[in-house]
Amino acid sequence: MPITDKVAAAKQIGEFLQAVISNGGFKLKYRITVDPPIAGNREWEHPEILVEFAGPDSSLLLERAGELLRSFELLATEMLQLQGNEHEKIWFDCKNFRALRIDELQLAARVAAEQVRRTSEPYRFGPMSSRERRIVHLALREEKDLRTESDGEGGRRSVVVYPGSYKSTAPVRRERERRPSSGERS
Repeated sequence: MPITDKVAAAKQIGEFLQAVISNGGFKLKYRITVDPPIAGNREWEHPEILVEFAGPDSSLLLERAGELLRSFELLATEMLQLQGNEHEKIWFDCKNFRALRIDELQLAARVAAEQVRRTSEPYRFGPMSSRERRIVHLALREEKDLRTESDGEGGRRSVVVYPGSYKSTAPVRRERERRPSSGERS
């Protein structure tokens, strides 16, 4: 369901975060901004609601590549019943983590592009969220001699950078397309 009332959605997020922070014993503060101005690396995504965290426990949010921060964000999108294609409408950030991660992904995309050009072989990134895959795709969108594709299923989905003229010798067979071996039921 789309965000029809951004102020009401921001209030819901605030109530959710207040409960999580107080019940979880976190030492965190947050600021919620509706329709934040677009700055810096936010040129590709335009959140309708931005939640920024600060406080002594900020580092907890950023451990393991921002896993707790992303978990809070995911819970908020689920609470608001946003569809997968609407998740980019809400951003949770802490200590400029998002901008730094975008810079890191853009650099990784450029390095992968150079490797593909040098070797003429595809380069596969590790598994990424849909937002991170999008950043890599957009970082390489102007590279006419390359192409990018997402491959894999669920949490194993990743970006593959191919030389523009690369022809695969065999299609990638996904797990659900696998034929049963003898002794297995179909």
